[in-house]
Amino acid sequence: MTGAPATTLRCALLGVLLGSNAALAADKAPLWELGLGVGAVSFPDYRGSDERQTYLLPTPYFIYRGDFLRSDRKGLRGVFFDSERLELNLSVSGSVPVDSDGNKARRGMPDLHPTVEFGPSVDLSLWKSADGRRELDLRLPVRWAFRLGGRPRDIGLVFSPRVNLDVADPAGFEGWRLGMLAGPIFTDRRNNAYYYDVAEPYATAERPAYASSGGYAGSQFVVALSKRYPGYWVGFFSRYDSLGGAVFDDSPLVRSRHMWAGGVAISWIIGESSTLVDDEE
Repeated sequence: MTGAPATTLRCALLGVLLGSNAALAADKAPLWELGLGVGAVSFPDYRGSDERQTYLLPTPYFIYRGDFLRSDRKGLRGVFFDSERLELNLSVSGSVPVDSDGNKARRGMPDLHPTVEFGPSVDLSLWKSADGRRELDLRLPVRWAFRLGGRPRDIGLVFSPRVNLDVADPAGFEGWRLGMLAGPIFTDRRNNAYYYDVAEPYATAERPAYASSGGYAGSQFVVALSKRYPGYWVGFFSRYDSLGGAVFDDSPLVRSRHMWAGGVAISWIIGESSTLVDDEE
Protein backbone atom coordinates (compact mmCIF):
# COMPACT_ATOMS: atom_id res chain seq x y z
CA MET A 1 0.00 0.00 0.00
CA THR A 2 3.01 2.25 -0.03
CA GLY A 3 2.26 5.14 -2.34
CA ALA A 4 -1.39 4.15 -2.71
CA PRO A 5 -3.61 6.81 -4.31
CA ALA A 6 -5.88 8.60 -1.85
CA THR A 7 -8.99 7.74 -3.87
CA THR A 8 -8.25 4.03 -3.68
CA LEU A 9 -7.65 4.24 0.08
CA ARG A 10 -10.89 6.15 0.57
CA CYS A 11 -12.73 3.35 -1.21
CA ALA A 12 -11.05 0.76 1.01
CA LEU A 13 -12.10 2.52 4.22
CA LEU A 14 -15.54 3.50 2.96
CA GLY A 15 -16.32 -0.03 1.78
CA VAL A 16 -15.86 -1.42 5.29
CA LEU A 17 -17.47 1.43 7.19
CA LEU A 18 -20.51 1.64 4.93
CA GLY A 19 -21.13 -2.02 5.65
CA SER A 20 -22.50 -0.95 9.04
CA ASN A 21 -24.03 2.45 8.33
CA ALA A 22 -26.95 3.38 10.52
CA ALA A 23 -30.09 4.47 8.73
CA LEU A 24 -32.65 6.93 9.99
CA ALA A 25 -35.18 5.50 12.40
CA ALA A 26 -38.24 6.93 10.66
CA ASP A 27 -40.39 5.00 8.18
CA LYS A 28 -39.49 7.62 5.56
CA ALA A 29 -35.98 8.81 4.76
CA PRO A 30 -34.29 11.01 2.13
CA LEU A 31 -33.62 9.34 -1.22
CA TRP A 32 -29.97 10.32 -0.84
CA GLU A 33 -27.65 11.78 1.80
CA LEU A 34 -24.19 13.20 1.14
CA GLY A 35 -21.41 14.03 3.56
CA LEU A 36 -17.66 14.53 3.79
CA GLY A 37 -15.22 14.05 6.64
CA VAL A 38 -11.93 12.53 7.70
CA GLY A 39 -10.84 9.06 8.72
CA ALA A 40 -7.82 7.01 9.74
CA VAL A 41 -7.19 3.44 8.65
CA SER A 42 -4.43 0.93 9.35
CA PHE A 43 -4.05 -2.39 7.54
CA PRO A 44 -1.43 -4.86 6.26
CA ASP A 45 0.16 -4.32 2.84
CA TYR A 46 -1.68 -7.48 1.72
CA ARG A 47 -3.22 -10.52 3.41
CA GLY A 48 -0.19 -12.38 4.76
CA SER A 49 2.12 -9.37 5.04
CA ASP A 50 3.80 -8.56 8.34
CA GLU A 51 4.13 -4.91 7.33
CA ARG A 52 1.37 -2.35 7.48
CA GLN A 53 0.50 1.21 6.54
CA THR A 54 -1.54 3.83 8.39
CA TYR A 55 -3.24 6.71 6.61
CA LEU A 56 -5.21 9.83 7.49
CA LEU A 57 -7.53 10.59 4.61
CA PRO A 58 -10.78 12.27 3.60
CA THR A 59 -13.84 10.03 3.79
CA PRO A 60 -17.05 10.61 1.86
CA TYR A 61 -20.42 9.53 3.24
CA PHE A 62 -23.10 8.52 0.79
CA ILE A 63 -26.48 6.88 1.26
CA TYR A 64 -28.77 6.16 -1.68
CA ARG A 65 -32.09 4.36 -1.27
CA GLY A 66 -33.06 3.71 -4.88
CA ASP A 67 -35.15 0.83 -6.21
CA PHE A 68 -32.15 -0.69 -8.01
CA LEU A 69 -28.98 1.09 -6.87
CA ARG A 70 -28.50 1.32 -3.10
CA SER A 71 -25.72 2.46 -0.81
CA ASP A 72 -26.61 1.54 2.76
CA ARG A 73 -25.53 -0.65 5.69
CA LYS A 74 -24.90 -3.50 3.22
CA GLY A 75 -22.53 -1.36 1.16
CA LEU A 76 -22.76 -0.14 -2.42
CA ARG A 77 -24.89 -2.58 -4.40
CA GLY A 78 -27.26 -3.07 -7.28
CA VAL A 79 -30.46 -4.94 -6.40
CA PHE A 80 -31.63 -7.27 -9.17
CA PHE A 81 -34.19 -9.20 -7.12
CA ASP A 82 -35.63 -8.45 -3.70
CA SER A 83 -38.12 -10.42 -1.63
CA GLU A 84 -38.77 -10.74 2.09
CA ARG A 85 -36.18 -13.50 2.43
CA LEU A 86 -33.96 -13.33 -0.65
CA GLU A 87 -31.99 -10.65 -2.50
CA LEU A 88 -29.81 -10.86 -5.60
CA ASN A 89 -27.31 -8.01 -5.45
CA LEU A 90 -24.19 -6.72 -7.15
CA SER A 91 -21.17 -7.18 -4.86
CA VAL A 92 -18.15 -4.87 -5.27
CA SER A 93 -14.77 -4.97 -3.53
CA GLY A 94 -11.12 -4.34 -4.29
CA SER A 95 -7.58 -3.97 -3.00
CA VAL A 96 -5.00 -1.20 -2.80
CA PRO A 97 -1.63 -1.11 -4.57
CA VAL A 98 1.64 -2.18 -2.96
CA ASP A 99 5.05 -0.68 -3.78
CA SER A 100 7.20 -3.81 -3.61
CA ASP A 101 10.36 -1.83 -2.86
CA GLY A 102 8.70 -0.72 0.37
CA ASN A 103 7.88 -4.27 1.46
CA LYS A 104 10.73 -6.53 2.62
CA ALA A 105 9.09 -9.77 1.50
CA ARG A 106 8.42 -8.44 -2.05
CA ARG A 107 11.51 -6.28 -2.55
CA GLY A 108 12.74 -6.60 -6.13
CA MET A 109 9.43 -8.04 -7.37
CA PRO A 110 6.85 -6.25 -9.51
CA ASP A 111 4.50 -3.91 -7.67
CA LEU A 112 0.97 -5.03 -6.88
CA HIS A 113 -1.49 -2.87 -8.79
CA PRO A 114 -4.87 -1.94 -7.32
CA THR A 115 -7.66 -4.38 -8.10
CA VAL A 116 -11.41 -4.20 -8.40
CA GLU A 117 -13.77 -7.13 -7.80
CA PHE A 118 -17.41 -7.36 -8.82
CA GLY A 119 -20.03 -10.04 -9.25
CA PRO A 120 -23.41 -11.31 -8.03
CA SER A 121 -24.29 -11.96 -4.40
CA VAL A 122 -27.21 -14.04 -3.18
CA ASP A 123 -28.25 -12.74 0.24
CA LEU A 124 -30.60 -14.89 2.31
CA SER A 125 -32.34 -13.63 5.46
CA LEU A 126 -32.00 -16.34 8.11
CA TRP A 127 -33.68 -14.66 11.06
CA LYS A 128 -35.12 -11.32 12.16
CA SER A 129 -36.30 -10.38 15.63
CA ALA A 130 -39.92 -9.42 16.16
CA ASP A 131 -38.97 -5.76 16.73
CA GLY A 132 -36.70 -5.70 13.66
CA ARG A 133 -33.67 -4.62 15.68
CA ARG A 134 -31.64 -7.77 15.09
CA GLU A 135 -31.19 -9.55 11.78
CA LEU A 136 -29.07 -12.50 10.71
CA ASP A 137 -28.40 -13.18 7.05
CA LEU A 138 -26.20 -15.33 4.84
CA ARG A 139 -24.35 -13.59 2.01
CA LEU A 140 -22.90 -15.54 -0.90
CA PRO A 141 -20.88 -13.21 -3.18
CA VAL A 142 -18.88 -14.50 -6.14
CA ARG A 143 -16.64 -11.81 -7.65
CA TRP A 144 -14.35 -11.55 -10.65
CA ALA A 145 -11.11 -9.72 -9.84
CA PHE A 146 -9.33 -7.43 -12.29
CA ARG A 147 -5.96 -5.75 -11.99
CA LEU A 148 -6.00 -2.03 -12.74
CA GLY A 149 -3.07 0.10 -13.85
CA GLY A 150 -0.85 -0.72 -16.79
CA ARG A 151 -2.81 -3.14 -18.94
CA PRO A 152 -5.88 -4.32 -16.97
CA ARG A 153 -6.22 -8.09 -16.78
CA ASP A 154 -8.38 -10.75 -15.21
CA ILE A 155 -6.83 -12.18 -12.03
CA GLY A 156 -9.39 -14.80 -11.12
CA LEU A 157 -12.36 -15.46 -8.86
CA VAL A 158 -13.14 -14.82 -5.19
CA PHE A 159 -15.94 -16.56 -3.27
CA SER A 160 -16.47 -15.27 0.26
CA PRO A 161 -19.58 -16.70 1.96
CA ARG A 162 -20.27 -15.02 5.25
CA VAL A 163 -22.82 -14.89 8.04
CA ASN A 164 -23.76 -11.32 8.96
CA LEU A 165 -25.49 -10.09 12.13
CA ASP A 166 -26.88 -6.53 12.35
CA VAL A 167 -27.95 -5.17 15.73
CA ALA A 168 -29.71 -1.84 16.23
CA ASP A 169 -29.28 -0.06 19.60
CA PRO A 170 -26.76 -2.64 20.92
CA ALA A 171 -26.67 -2.89 24.73
CA GLY A 172 -29.20 -0.08 24.93
CA PHE A 173 -27.04 2.52 23.12
CA GLU A 174 -29.81 4.23 21.19
CA GLY A 175 -29.12 5.10 17.57
CA TRP A 176 -26.00 2.99 17.24
CA ARG A 177 -25.79 0.07 14.82
CA LEU A 178 -23.49 -2.90 15.32
CA GLY A 179 -22.53 -5.14 12.42
CA MET A 180 -20.59 -8.41 12.70
CA LEU A 181 -19.69 -10.78 9.91
CA ALA A 182 -17.55 -13.88 9.64
CA GLY A 183 -16.77 -16.47 7.01
CA PRO A 184 -14.17 -18.28 4.92
CA ILE A 185 -12.66 -17.02 1.66
CA PHE A 186 -12.01 -19.18 -1.39
CA THR A 187 -9.88 -18.03 -4.31
CA ASP A 188 -8.80 -19.67 -7.55
CA ARG A 189 -5.26 -20.32 -8.78
CA ARG A 190 -5.01 -17.07 -10.80
CA ASN A 191 -5.99 -14.90 -7.86
CA ASN A 192 -3.56 -16.58 -5.47
CA ALA A 193 -0.80 -16.44 -8.08
CA TYR A 194 -1.14 -12.65 -8.33
CA TYR A 195 -0.43 -12.16 -4.63
CA TYR A 196 1.66 -15.16 -3.56
CA ASP A 197 3.58 -16.63 -6.52
CA VAL A 198 7.34 -16.08 -6.81
CA ALA A 199 8.55 -16.46 -10.39
CA GLU A 200 12.04 -17.86 -11.01
CA PRO A 201 13.57 -14.47 -11.99
CA TYR A 202 12.60 -13.08 -8.57
CA ALA A 203 13.64 -16.07 -6.47
CA THR A 204 16.42 -15.62 -3.90
CA ALA A 205 17.96 -17.74 -1.17
CA GLU A 206 15.45 -16.29 1.31
CA ARG A 207 12.57 -16.23 -1.20
CA PRO A 208 12.43 -19.47 -3.19
CA ALA A 209 10.31 -19.85 -6.31
CA TYR A 210 6.70 -20.67 -5.49
CA ALA A 211 3.50 -21.51 -7.39
CA SER A 212 0.12 -21.26 -5.69
CA SER A 213 -2.92 -23.46 -6.10
CA GLY A 214 -6.58 -22.52 -5.74
CA GLY A 215 -8.80 -23.27 -2.77
CA TYR A 216 -9.28 -22.18 0.83
CA ALA A 217 -7.76 -18.72 1.41
CA GLY A 218 -8.34 -18.25 5.13
CA SER A 219 -11.14 -16.62 7.10
CA GLN A 220 -12.19 -13.08 7.89
CA PHE A 221 -14.02 -11.54 10.86
CA VAL A 222 -15.29 -7.94 10.89
CA VAL A 223 -16.93 -5.85 13.60
CA ALA A 224 -18.27 -2.39 12.74
CA LEU A 225 -20.09 0.19 14.83
CA SER A 226 -21.71 3.40 13.59
CA LYS A 227 -24.23 6.09 14.41
CA ARG A 228 -26.01 8.74 12.34
CA TYR A 229 -26.43 11.96 14.31
CA PRO A 230 -28.60 14.84 12.99
CA GLY A 231 -25.64 16.60 11.40
CA TYR A 232 -22.88 14.01 11.14
CA TRP A 233 -22.03 10.31 11.08
CA VAL A 234 -19.33 8.37 12.96
CA GLY A 235 -18.11 4.84 12.32
CA PHE A 236 -15.49 2.38 13.55
CA PHE A 237 -14.39 -1.02 12.31
CA SER A 238 -11.98 -3.79 13.23
CA ARG A 239 -11.07 -6.73 10.98
CA TYR A 240 -9.17 -9.91 11.76
CA ASP A 241 -7.84 -12.27 9.08
CA SER A 242 -6.56 -15.79 9.68
CA LEU A 243 -4.55 -17.59 6.99
CA GLY A 244 -4.13 -20.80 8.98
CA GLY A 245 -4.72 -23.71 6.61
CA ALA A 246 -4.81 -21.53 3.49
CA VAL A 247 -3.56 -23.26 0.34
CA PHE A 248 -0.82 -20.61 -0.02
CA ASP A 249 0.24 -20.32 3.63
CA ASP A 250 3.64 -21.85 2.74
CA SER A 251 4.39 -19.09 0.22
CA PRO A 252 7.57 -17.15 1.12
CA LEU A 253 5.49 -13.98 0.70
CA VAL A 254 3.27 -14.99 3.64
CA ARG A 255 5.04 -13.55 6.66
CA SER A 256 2.06 -13.56 9.05
CA ARG A 257 -0.96 -15.85 9.33
CA HIS A 258 -2.79 -13.49 11.70
CA MET A 259 -3.61 -9.92 10.68
CA TRP A 260 -5.56 -7.00 12.10
CA ALA A 261 -6.96 -3.93 10.39
CA GLY A 262 -8.99 -1.08 11.80
CA GLY A 263 -10.36 2.34 11.04
CA VAL A 264 -12.39 5.25 12.34
CA ALA A 265 -14.19 7.99 10.41
CA ILE A 266 -16.43 10.99 10.95
CA SER A 267 -18.41 12.67 8.18
CA TRP A 268 -20.51 15.81 8.32
CA ILE A 269 -23.77 15.72 6.36
CA ILE A 270 -23.64 18.49 3.74
CA GLY A 271 -26.79 17.70 1.78
CA GLU A 272 -29.81 15.44 1.45
CA SER A 273 -32.67 14.88 -0.95
CA SER A 274 -36.04 16.52 -0.37
CA THR A 275 -37.61 13.39 -1.85
CA LEU A 276 -38.59 10.87 0.82
CA VAL A 277 -38.74 7.13 0.24
CA ASP A 278 -39.52 4.09 2.36
CA ASP A 279 -36.67 3.37 4.74
CA GLU A 280 -36.15 -0.41 4.58
CA GLU A 281 -33.40 -0.42 7.19
